[in-house]
Amino acid sequence: MANLNKVILLGNLTRDPELRFTPNGSPVAKFRLATNQRVRQQEEWKDEVCYIDIITFGKQAENVAEYLTMGNLALVEGRLHWHEWEGRDGQRRSKYDVVASTVQFLSRPNGDGRGAEPSGLPFREDLDDVPF
Repeated sequence: MANLNKVILLGNLTRDPELRFTPNGSPVAKFRLATNQRVRQQEEWKDEVCYIDIITFGKQAENVAEYLTMGNLALVEGRLHWHEWEGRDGQRRSKYDVVASTVQFLSRPNGDGRGAEPSGLPFREDLDDVPF
């Protein structure tokens, strides 16, 4: 049986990436992406925000840490990863995150710490009213 584990996300960084190194010196960058989805609640549209933790490795991790900042728009492709650990209190914890294979930088910082709005991106109409 074939399997597929692929995630594609477009969103804004909620904080600056954090760069660390494994014991053997390999770079690892972590950041959180916020994605929005518009949903209709009764007669008005509301934004639902989903926060996703992203992990990337190697040269890409170094580039993410150097060039991305809070507020930047990024396109992330990768795979969903289940992570389990034991907390300081001895409790088992778990969560999903995305291990990025590709991170595309779609906006640049504009000097005030927030990402600039991208230009030339196609408009996405809401698909909730599509009849299929």
